[in-house]
Amino acid sequence: MRTPEWALVQYRLPGDTRTRAGARTGDGTVYAVDELGGGTLLDALAHWDEVAAALAGWSPAAGAPGMVADGRLAAPLTYPGKVLCSGANYYSHAAEMGVAAPDPEGEPFFFLKPPATTVIGTGEPIPCPATALLDWEAELGVVIGRRAKDVLRENASDFIAGYLVANDVSARDRTARADAVSPHFVYDWLAHKGQDGFCPLGPGIVPAWQVEDPQQLQLRLSVNGVVRQDCSTADMVITVDRLVAAASRLCTLLPGDVILTGTPAGVGVPRGEFLHPGDVVRIEIDGVGMLENPVVAA
Repeated sequence: MRTPEWALVQYRLPGDTRTRAGARTGDGTVYAVDELGGGTLLDALAHWDEVAAALAGWSPAAGAPGMVADGRLAAPLTYPGKVLCSGANYYSHAAEMGVAAPDPEGEPFFFLKPPATTVIGTGEPIPCPATALLDWEAELGVVIGRRAKDVLRENASDFIAGYLVANDVSARDRTARADAVSPHFVYDWLAHKGQDGFCPLGPGIVPAWQVEDPQQLQLRLSVNGVVRQDCSTADMVITVDRLVAAASRLCTLLPGDVILTGTPAGVGVPRGEFLHPGDVVRIEIDGVGMLENPVVAA
């Protein structure tokens, strides 16, 4: 998998709880970048047009100062206002789950994850609740850079700041409730998708101008070194531009909001394979980065 030239990250210094924005090159070197304004990445995204223009000429190869020797990566966004997730958005995943092929002309299905408690960064542990059938879902994440409401598909790319790697962790045994008060409340999306640590993001945000085509990216997930998912984003049912446009019709998108774009075939539930404490999940997306998280008992 290709590593990005550089990505926007957040880091913390030893003995300091402050989260700082910086840039990380393909070899793992982290730099403090003056163009980011000295705050967090959410602060930078609030003024993304100006920040993006300043970053356009930035390059560590040009002798950029500010190398950070002892910074520890944090989640790239602490915390998004919204994490919107698109369900059943790969043809191959729909097929493995035994459902009808999604309609490419239909409206996407979205659900929400609670950002402040689900989002963790690379290297941070995914908590496995007792008895949970914990599953993985490798996904491309889209980060919004400008306020967006009712945008057109052909203009959607103007509102994208960049891309990151995501894992839509899922507790498969919590999907439906036997004690539902009515059929309308059978499906429990919060218990299924919204528990603490169920949204690893990272390692950083690759600016959109570095990604030539978000629909031509190879995505791969492994558990303990064994490849489980290996697919191209070309298999998406609803493309990135249409997802952004559709989400903006439902609610106003704000800088720093994240849209997860669905997962391909290879999740554990069709084969009865699930995550356990001690497992390590690694996701790589070509040109976007690598996200790795251990699984621990909650």
